[in-house]
Amino acid sequence: MRRVYNFSAGPAVLPEEVLKEAANEMLDYRGSGMSVMEMSHRSSSFETIIRNAERDLRTLLEIPEDYEVLFLQGGASLQFSMIPMNLMKQRKADYIVTGQWAKKAWKEAEKYGEARVIASSEDRTFSYIPDVSDLPISEDADYIYICENNTIYGTKFHKLPDTKGKPLVADVSSCFLSEPADITKYGIMYGGVQKNIGPAGVTIVIIRKDLISDDVLSGTPTMMRYKIHTDAKSLYNTPPAYGIYICGKVFRWLLDLGGLPEIQKRNQTKAALLYEYLDNSRLFSGTVKKKDRSLMNVPFVTGKKELDEKFIAEAEKEGLVNLRGHRSVGGMRASIYNAMPYAGVEKLVTFLERFEKENG
Repeated sequence: MRRVYNFSAGPAVLPEEVLKEAANEMLDYRGSGMSVMEMSHRSSSFETIIRNAERDLRTLLEIPEDYEVLFLQGGASLQFSMIPMNLMKQRKADYIVTGQWAKKAWKEAEKYGEARVIASSEDRTFSYIPDVSDLPISEDADYIYICENNTIYGTKFHKLPDTKGKPLVADVSSCFLSEPADITKYGIMYGGVQKNIGPAGVTIVIIRKDLISDDVLSGTPTMMRYKIHTDAKSLYNTPPAYGIYICGKVFRWLLDLGGLPEIQKRNQTKAALLYEYLDNSRLFSGTVKKKDRSLMNVPFVTGKKELDEKFIAEAEKEGLVNLRGHRSVGGMRASIYNAMPYAGVEKLVTFLERFEKENG
């Protein structure tokens, strides 16, 4: 068996300990005689799996009782519609557009009401986070929306916007559980798990209870109503059961490490190693304003397309895979999520140094 260092932005690297444990339980989950893949989502065994997963997530994020935790499907993209359908009571919402996914969410919200862009960084190819300290928030806005970590462009909100009392809705797909977060500052925190928590197919939505009601936009499908899913405790229909099972193991892995403060330290150490090299390199350069850099996604370039292509090809031969940047921006991108070990980043930096000597 040969394991590579997988720098993919998602689906992404998972903790090796979790994969081994799941492999050991693949054919017979704890004496049940079957795999979790084969198990009824109505069974007592799966009921224990999903409830333990929710309990451990609540512990990690210190989620208070006035928030619901939902395990849903459809990815972050389905939430682009589900959020306005459930929250846009006055048909108005304000969006901060700092990347492709925030822009797509805003465009989707425009179908349901007046969705205004109150700040954007598109003028410089989303390479920074705009000033969000004093935003022109609409008095009758139902919520303020951000994508907290921008996977493609490698930017991160290190300070949340002042929403002037309006609910903050945040897509945290790429930074989910990478550092401590005060959930009480959010109306909704949500994300697809395939970047930092589990396999593709699960979307976690953490929503304040006062935002859940039967008062939704006319025509909202049953499956798109938060209240339906909270009333059914995420079991209204067959959930992505195996994905939830893996997420639960990742939550336990994080708790065993020491929780979010400990994983934040590890992530900061990994990112510092890579950014320090890029800041001092004569060949490679980062593309993000320093104060807005993400700990999770690190885009960089040589400035020459043919040299970027050569780097990507040679890196793959070294077992450093999925370093190609998003097709919309090119270059390279190293996604160094929670499960990426320090040794992986260390090997990447060593290869960067060698490549620079040979090609600089």
